[in-house]
Amino acid sequence: MTGRIMAVDPGEKRIGLAISDETATLARGLGVIKHVSLKQDCIEITELAKKNEATRIIIGSPIGENNEDRPQTRHAQKVAEMLAEVSGLPVELWDENGSTNRAKEIRLESGAKRDKRGGHLDEVAAAVILQTWLEEHHKDGKDHA
Repeated sequence: MTGRIMAVDPGEKRIGLAISDETATLARGLGVIKHVSLKQDCIEITELAKKNEATRIIIGSPIGENNEDRPQTRHAQKVAEMLAEVSGLPVELWDENGSTNRAKEIRLESGAKRDKRGGHLDEVAAAVILQTWLEEHHKDGKDHA
């Protein structure tokens, strides 16, 4: 068994979460937590990771076109560092570019009513981030648990 992988889409107000199945092949949304403080957020994420038996955490990090350092990139790095410290789990940054747009497409494709489409996409974006990570690592034949 590979073990569950958790993904985090760290936003300024809300943090989207996703978790994989036990075989680390399929991602699903896990929920959204409200941003409080870096440390408090990481404590809450760690509790959810342990409750869901996650063995690794992936942090969505936007990477600029020319690998420039953006404020969101620095924020993701801080979250990753604090989460590694608090959780003791392996934590990895993963390019999240396009995840919000893909989350919007998924909402639209799923037939969500117009009033539900504009809602918070954080959880869906976290699932998109995790699914891309899972697919990339399974095609490599890598076992990362």
